[in-house]
Amino acid sequence: MKRVVQFSGGLCSFFAASRVIERFGPEDVTLLFADTLIESQGLYRFALHAVAKLAVPFALTCDGRTPFEVFKDERFLGNMRVDLCSRILKRERCRTWMEQNCDPANTILYVGISWDEDRIDEIRERWKPWTVEAPMCDAPYWSKCDMIREAQALKLPLSEAYTDGFPHDNCGGGCIKAGQAQFALLHQIRPAVYADWEREEEGVRAHLAKDVAILRDRRGGKTKPLTLAKFRERIETGDYDKHEWGGCGCGV
Repeated sequence: MKRVVQFSGGLCSFFAASRVIERFGPEDVTLLFADTLIESQGLYRFALHAVAKLAVPFALTCDGRTPFEVFKDERFLGNMRVDLCSRILKRERCRTWMEQNCDPANTILYVGISWDEDRIDEIRERWKPWTVEAPMCDAPYWSKCDMIREAQALKLPLSEAYTDGFPHDNCGGGCIKAGQAQFALLHQIRPAVYADWEREEEGVRAHLAKDVAILRDRRGGKTKPLTLAKFRERIETGDYDKHEWGGCGCGV
């Protein structure tokens, strides 16, 4: 039986892989990582150490484009409702790899989601005909704090995302599904990354010649685009929705 762990470079998928190896041994276990080319240095650093710690084969799949290049090519700027970047750069890349390397009859795919994420049924439906399991949804039930403590005990270099307060460690701290609170945090903690996202968003807007944006302004009962450039002005005055974190759950 082949056992493929969809490895995001984060804590949950690392410990999902650890549980698979602990239960079945390292034989026939492979880590599958889809690179968007804009992940944080902390994620890449942790991934390298995690792969060395797990000591199983590592498969990397990469489209060769960043999310912003995908938006230009597809002539659509991703947003909270439509994550074509994740679909093209992660899900489709991983599925293609699985189709080329794994027979559904003798392969189990493991995903790194935790017990408090209500997504496993959707993921299983999406991944048919492969069997999908989520080791971190089973006992013992660990919180993110538990995972951080365990990683520290293993002397693994945690990504700064976990200590800086980011809800996830995808795409350098930004995400087209992120809300105003997360982009405000990104501006505060990683201003250079925020500037990159702002510049890239403006590039896509110019390429499409459309008034589109990642964020939404819902004031006055009417929803309209809110560019990162305009949102930066609101951050500086503190006039933004401090509770809108968004809902990034891409990849799987």
